[in-house]
Amino acid sequence: MSYEVVIEGTVIVVELIAVAILAVGVAWVLARAGLHRLQRRPWETVFVETRLGLGRALLLGLEVLIAADIILTVALELTLVNVGALGLLVLIRTFLSWAIEVETEGRWPWQAAEERAAERRMLDAANRSRAHGRDQV
Repeated sequence: MSYEVVIEGTVIVVELIAVAILAVGVAWVLARAGLHRLQRRPWETVFVETRLGLGRALLLGLEVLIAADIILTVALELTLVNVGALGLLVLIRTFLSWAIEVETEGRWPWQAAEERAAERRMLDAANRSRAHGRDQV
């Protein structure tokens, strides 16, 4: 078995995993939405949860597809034209990922780290305040 066959087979497996993630993710989210409606949850809540779940499934599927493209280009077809095409594909998929992230989370991806850092600072300040209060008792 040649190197090219192994790489092509690996890429096909990774792409199938991406398709499975998308299919299972969509099916899971829609089934959960149906269950929530049967439980008489409000339409607005079900809609928002469904959009978030679909966005997350799409993001994960896109990431795995990008991995397959990188494997194929780097390991098998490393030419300037293919690297340029890969770069364009990654750029488009990254834009799509960011758009889905902003749509589902309501913020840019890098803002999550800023929010977590702010939360940690608030917790640290609260802990110091409590510790200082115990020292005075």
